[in-house]
Amino acid sequence: MSRLSQVMTVLMAVLAIGAVLLGQTSAFVMGAFQGVTEFLPISSSAHLILIPWLFAWEEPLLHSLTFDVGLHLGTLAAVIVYFWSDWMLLLKALPGVVRAPQTPGSRLLIAVIVGTLPAAIVGVLFQDVVEASLRNPLQIAIVLAVMGVVIAYADRIGTTTRALEQITWRDALAVGLAQACALVPGVSRSGSTMSAARVLGYDRAAAARFAFLLSMPITLAAVLVKFEDLLAVPADQQFTLLVGIVTAAVVGMFVIDVLLRVIRRIGMMWFAYYRWAVALVVVVVWYVRG
Repeated sequence: MSRLSQVMTVLMAVLAIGAVLLGQTSAFVMGAFQGVTEFLPISSSAHLILIPWLFAWEEPLLHSLTFDVGLHLGTLAAVIVYFWSDWMLLLKALPGVVRAPQTPGSRLLIAVIVGTLPAAIVGVLFQDVVEASLRNPLQIAIVLAVMGVVIAYADRIGTTTRALEQITWRDALAVGLAQACALVPGVSRSGSTMSAARVLGYDRAAAARFAFLLSMPITLAAVLVKFEDLLAVPADQQFTLLVGIVTAAVVGMFVIDVLLRVIRRIGMMWFAYYRWAVALVVVVVWYVRG
């Protein structure tokens, strides 16, 4: 375990104890699930809908899109902090975007820009439709299961012949189109982007790293669009929101650090198994509750 993971483990323990003592257990659990599921290919949006439903939590804030956006602010902070040196490198490479020959930094920056465009366009056009009609637990279970098949297949046929420095704008566009599909709860931004990158021949570590870098611009845009809603959260609910945000940030940092170090060994098949197990649980609970 790295020094960063050790520090994050201690912070998570402190947060968990504090949340229990202050009566904020549900906010901690939601933040922890966001921190884990945002970066693993198992869909954070699905879990943020399913967790309150499975535990029958009745707090309106936990079921709101505003709370979801707050939790994404936490994982956004994790991505920015963890990849700080990468962002500085990309900023320094900005003038090279319009100059030839391209440097590795400018090529990666172009890839991030191009890869962000499809999700931004789809989000503007269809976000309201998705929020209104695709949050049903049974629908999410089906998407989780189907995407599990996609992830398993992509990891099985994917090669490891290309590193992130070799990415082209065409590859970035293909990965960006996959990211756009993650607007549907249950697909997973990291799952769709990592799967697309694997099919294109990038190794697991490169696929994961690009997925995380690609998540920052679109998540930042989503947070900015909904930022007024965060500011409008009633005073008596602001502490609950804060607990969720901080927990998501700390857990997210831990998950990024661990996943980037172990993804080469564990592969993505285990995440497919997890998806199928969750889908089965949701279907059973759905029919038991009638």
